[in-house]
Amino acid sequence: MSLPRFSIRRPITVFMICGVALLLGSISFLRLPVDLMPDIEYPSITVFTEYPGVAPREIETLITRPIEQSLSAAPGVEKITSTSSEGQSRVRVSFAWGTNLDEAANEIRTRIDRLRSTLPEDAEPPVIFKFDVSQFPILWLAVSSSLNPRDLRQFVEDQIQYRLERVPGVASVDIRGGLRREIHVDLSLRKLRAYGLSVSSVVDVLRRENLNEPVGPVEEGDFELLLRTEGEFQDVEAIRNIVVTTRGGIPVYLKDVADVQDAFEEIRQAVRVDGRPGIRLSVRKQSGANTVAVARAVKEEIARINRDFPDVSIWPIIDTSTFIERSINNVQTAAISGSILAILVLFLFLRNLRSTFIIGLSIPIAVIATFALMYVNDFTLNTMSFGGLALGVGMLVDNAIVVLENIFRHREAGKSAEAAAIDGSREVTTAIIASTLTTVAVFVPLVFLTGMSGIMFKQLAYVIAFSLTCSLLVALTVIPVLCSKYLRIRPPEADRHPVIHRLVTSSGRFLNRLDDHYQRLIHWALDHRRTVVVGSTALLVGSVLLLPMLGFELMPETDEGEVRITIELPPGTRLAVTDAVTRELEEVIAREVPEAEHVLTEVGGGGWRESATNRADIRIKLVDQAHRRRSSQLIAASLRPHLIRRPGMRAFARAGGGLYIMRLGQTSGDRIAVEIRGHDMNMAGEIARTVEEVVQSVPGVTDARISRRDGVPEMRITIDRQKAATMGLNVSDVAETLRTTVGGRVATRFRQGGNEYNILVRLQEADRQRLASIERIPISTPLGDVVPVSSLIRMQRREGPVSIERKDQERIVTVSANIAGRDLGSVMADIDARLRELPLPKDFAIVYGGEYEEQQKAFRQLLLCLILAIMLVYMVMAAEFESLRDPLVILFSVPLAAIGVIVMLFLTDTTFNIQAFIGAIMLAGIVVNNAIVLVDYTNILRRRDGLPLRQAVELAGRRRLRPILMTTLTTVLALVPMALGLGEGGEVQAPMARVVIGGLLTSTLITLVFIPTLYTMMEQRVAGEERAESPREIPGRPEPIRPAEQPG
Repeated sequence: MSLPRFSIRRPITVFMICGVALLLGSISFLRLPVDLMPDIEYPSITVFTEYPGVAPREIETLITRPIEQSLSAAPGVEKITSTSSEGQSRVRVSFAWGTNLDEAANEIRTRIDRLRSTLPEDAEPPVIFKFDVSQFPILWLAVSSSLNPRDLRQFVEDQIQYRLERVPGVASVDIRGGLRREIHVDLSLRKLRAYGLSVSSVVDVLRRENLNEPVGPVEEGDFELLLRTEGEFQDVEAIRNIVVTTRGGIPVYLKDVADVQDAFEEIRQAVRVDGRPGIRLSVRKQSGANTVAVARAVKEEIARINRDFPDVSIWPIIDTSTFIERSINNVQTAAISGSILAILVLFLFLRNLRSTFIIGLSIPIAVIATFALMYVNDFTLNTMSFGGLALGVGMLVDNAIVVLENIFRHREAGKSAEAAAIDGSREVTTAIIASTLTTVAVFVPLVFLTGMSGIMFKQLAYVIAFSLTCSLLVALTVIPVLCSKYLRIRPPEADRHPVIHRLVTSSGRFLNRLDDHYQRLIHWALDHRRTVVVGSTALLVGSVLLLPMLGFELMPETDEGEVRITIELPPGTRLAVTDAVTRELEEVIAREVPEAEHVLTEVGGGGWRESATNRADIRIKLVDQAHRRRSSQLIAASLRPHLIRRPGMRAFARAGGGLYIMRLGQTSGDRIAVEIRGHDMNMAGEIARTVEEVVQSVPGVTDARISRRDGVPEMRITIDRQKAATMGLNVSDVAETLRTTVGGRVATRFRQGGNEYNILVRLQEADRQRLASIERIPISTPLGDVVPVSSLIRMQRREGPVSIERKDQERIVTVSANIAGRDLGSVMADIDARLRELPLPKDFAIVYGGEYEEQQKAFRQLLLCLILAIMLVYMVMAAEFESLRDPLVILFSVPLAAIGVIVMLFLTDTTFNIQAFIGAIMLAGIVVNNAIVLVDYTNILRRRDGLPLRQAVELAGRRRLRPILMTTLTTVLALVPMALGLGEGGEVQAPMARVVIGGLLTSTLITLVFIPTLYTMMEQRVAGEERAESPREIPGRPEPIRPAEQPG
């Protein structure tokens, strides 16, 4: 028994199955987590090793290279990058996508353990950690209060941090800004020399005096009493009154040789919110947690904190969940708007609400049932999965349209409602199964897609494939049942409202004329087949000539309502100078960016880079898109001319967003990366400077810079080992004394109120800031003598060390840049043309990395997927038609779609990116559907009714024109809201929608003429029929359908 016949016999069963699907889907929808993109586990492991005081070259030789050599042979390793800097080695191992990171981490750990004995003994044990997308904060909060900065910082740590961290889904809350309490013991160099004291002796006294020690138990009657000495400092005054030595029997107190202050840590960074000093909190979520739900819970906790502490104000300044919610809402709006437009098209063609309602039911049933699949497979409701539903919503009615239209034709022929439903459904079952399978088949290769693009689009493929499968089942079960019970043919004399009657009559006349014109067009095309073939080929060739005028890139840039500015001053620049420059830029922002809602400034290193006093980061949160005319890209471009405020300063402005998740594997967020590979560092530096000039000279390139930074100016201190040894000292003793006096050393900790605060010992600022004072620092020998350190050291001024970067066990220097106003493909083509003329020394090479490298890799994989998709489509059609020739004819619809794809991208100024590529792969399965319906019905007429070839082609074209136009227009109009790319996040799916619209429109229009022409040419050649056939009246040709006889 066929599925339609079973459904008509058991309608209650069909309705109950639909009810179960709707119920489970609705519950699943309410429980689906919401996020911007699918969950991604980036296959990367970093090995971090510290070797204090060792220069980068030695770090590279002793630590980095051995680790690289050991890890390069680990299973699944694709790329190894490393950075060797002063006292640090960082080796990053990238694995193939899909690698089990837990197993990979175990393998890395095993190899490091075997290597440990060959590393320097003084080096710290290597630390292994995995990369996690959840390391990126989801919320930035600002805290302000009337409290002083030190008390506010303490209040945030004691009262706010723990409350936010206990919110479900929150992993950690980091604090920047404010002042942390610290006890300073600032020694006077003059007094130390006068009393013959050394710095180390003061440190030792502080450590010995600040102790609580258990003495032991004693007996007291029947009990045992534990004795304990209490020597810990109770207040700062107790620290001042410590006796550090005696002279002539008179005690010398710490306050006699030092200034003891209850102060705060040295300011190495500054945070401002909207130009005012404040504290910034960054909230990170747990891996796998729902971003939107966590952010919502944090904001609810913030509201409670503000109520509990009226004197403290906390508010979000940057909230990533807002962009996610708006993006999802925009996709949802596009899907709903597309559904309404698709249903409107149905009504205009069918001209009856009952028929439109029957077909329109396919959309909610298929969509809601798909939510159950998403929930079972642990999918998130993101722009990719929800975008798949929005992309497929117009196709969900295609099968139902074909079934209902054919059922009506049988009803019109005089059959009963049940017989018409069974016969009409059975007649097109093969065609709609074939068309659905061809559409689903194109997504099969995407399942095997690797890399970031595979992770991103796998959910989209599953969602579209499952929703189309649901729509096929609905078309073969629910639609026949509803047609058998509710589809009526309204007689001509039926009463109608005059307005509706005129609408139905006029639209019916238009469709009838359309049928007649199309049949005459086919008749003409079959008489001028060479003209049709040559014309179609000419259109295809002409569109291909437009390809060089299209832009190419990895992903479309999105406007996430944020602009980021990075500032770099010459190495060694003091924090006060960097802060002054940053304040000037804040004034520029206030003047040039009226769209700014909040401005978050972090001086002294921010973001994801190491802290440095010569660096600053500014994040500008813009108002909603609806309240501004300029995009974040335009605002960033307008700021660039105003950024340079000092000689030697570098400043870069870029729009936040651009789907940063696609570039997480890069060392920077820049879109262009030119790698200079070679061992000689000096030569590599010269080549890098030349490449930087070339890259910067290309139109559209901004913010070009070299990854290798200048070293920090420093004074190199060399210790005379022989002299030190004669005094009973070693290098460590001298170095520790110098580090304590200048940088400071935490001698012990002061405990109060359950908190611990560092007691920092160092020289007074006037003594430690002057270079001349360093030589007069006293150092004590084991014999009790105190000598000036100048007798043991030699100082030499030189530039500090630079970092050494490596990739795949080879040194590299990277020239990176951003793009403004041009696409990545054209910019890289210009850069490549200019760099090819650059002479390179032996053993040096220039390689393109970054986003361009990822784009080339993704495009190669997607091209393979496209070829596989076309092959699968052909195989599915060959199996359905049991023919090798007919699918070949139908397959000619695919290249014709390229005409619309190229023209649409050219007219809308849309770049060809991986979204557009996915749309092209989808087209391979969509555009053949119309040809399948046309060829399948032609074969039925020839086989069942015995019509000659030409008459069968013309009649099939006339009878299948309306369902073809309906399925095409519903798909196209359903995608129009998404193709407009309006609203936040609309840029993500717009290229895909535009590609499908352009390809489907041109393919349909040309297919309606080209496929019948090609079909007759091949059939006549194979069967040996006459090339031309005299026209005659077609037996059984139906009269034009009258408006009064439409489905009811």
